[in-house]
Amino acid sequence: MEKRIRVLVAKPGLDGHDRGAKVVARALRDAGFEVIYTGLRQTPEQIAEASLQEDVNVVAMSLLSGAHNTLFPKVVNLLKEKGMNDVLVVGGGVIPDADIPGLKQAGVAEVFTPGTPTANIVDFIKSNVK
Repeated sequence: MEKRIRVLVAKPGLDGHDRGAKVVARALRDAGFEVIYTGLRQTPEQIAEASLQEDVNVVAMSLLSGAHNTLFPKVVNLLKEKGMNDVLVVGGGVIPDADIPGLKQAGVAEVFTPGTPTANIVDFIKSNVK
């Protein structure tokens, strides 16, 4: 039996809007992934620790507050510090196109902006999980 992909869906920072994260979490679950949703207002440290404890393959963060350039790279760095170099990190939310190259350079594999079909997110994860 093939191992199921485990995805941690997280809402870092003070962002209190989670409808998009819940839609993505549901789509990932429906695609056969095992999904762990952390809930709102998680610190990067909480996200990294939950990722370690849950032994996830993917960390999917959603952010609308504008703090993505700080919080996403911090989570990437904390995962590396914990030896989780093989975890795929993706982000989503209201993120300006101009910020995406910097996020990718910081270790975020892909950024999904509003209107991205959930099938695209599922396909990207399936294609990129080691």
